[in-house]
Amino acid sequence: AERGSLLPRADIAVGDAVIGLASSGVHSNGYSLVRRLVADIGIGWQRPAPFAHETSLGAALLTPTKIYVKPVLSVLRQGGAIKALAHITGGGLVENLPRVLPDGLGARIDLGAIKVPAVFGWLAREGQIAEAEMLRTFNCGVGMVAVCPKTEAEAVCRAFEALGEVANVLGEIAQHSAGNRVTFSGTLRLAS
Repeated sequence: AERGSLLPRADIAVGDAVIGLASSGVHSNGYSLVRRLVADIGIGWQRPAPFAHETSLGAALLTPTKIYVKPVLSVLRQGGAIKALAHITGGGLVENLPRVLPDGLGARIDLGAIKVPAVFGWLAREGQIAEAEMLRTFNCGVGMVAVCPKTEAEAVCRAFEALGEVANVLGEIAQHSAGNRVTFSGTLRLAS
């Protein structure tokens, strides 16, 4: 990478859009909890997944982690709209998004804007996992986040979609002074 194009950029500002790229599933986070949950309910790994009957539970839970390198590099080459990127791994949005934000800034995320895969609804229900814990343990359907100016958000989403990604605006960058740097409105739409 060229020194002048390193991310995150210093010009991240209040009002910038937070765009989420869909995950392919659990990715590689929270598997200790997943294994314990599967053992506790006594379902076999080879049985049909309760949330995806066409595949086994084991295969569904081990859907390979989506790799975002090629689409991200392609969109970055198309222009300078993206100011920051955060890979949403263990710790979810709560711990990963703040890592790319300057001091004094946080993010407001609308949980209703997240397209939550059925696996997360099943995990929450079967494990009786509270929403706050789901958001700290799993990606809940968001594998990567991009920050860009609000005026560029639609174009950035279209660029990702042209490359086969599912992208949508999840929220915005906001002032932060105390407490959690990522705040949420709405609730996760966990499939039943």
